Amino acid sequence: MSTPDRSDDLREFYLRYIAALNAHEFDGMDEFIADRTTLNGEPATRDDLLAVQRADVDAVPDLHWEIQEMLFHGDRLAVRLINTGTPVEEWLGEAPTGASFEIVEHAIYQVRDGRFVHMTALHDAAELRRQLAG
Repeated sequence: MSTPDRSDDLREFYLRYIAALNAHEFDGMDEFIADRTTLNGEPATRDDLLAVQRADVDAVPDLHWEIQEMLFHGDRLAVRLINTGTPVEEWLGEAPTGASFEIVEHAIYQVRDGRFVHMTALHDAAELRRQLAG
């Protein structure tokens, strides 16, 4: 594993991460996520983060992330993504209705020693709920 330390390296690193997310390959996430990290400003372990990701995919089996834009500054990257999917279980407090969603996510990451040490993501929860309400 190469240590991402330049924009090109971070771009390749993040593209591999998103490919693994979209393939729902959580067993190899130790390549991308440090043992201890922060998630939305709160201390977390990689296992904590993976539990969230697995729960999301259990509820939304076709959950997909599409990169729209990436910006780099030193060991940090900011990404604008489009998230899509159709929940089959209750998700984020909404019962499944057969409705699909397409929302924008903004995410900011910090990479240290080749893995994410800080991860923050923001999406429009009101728009998500509006779409899921059907």
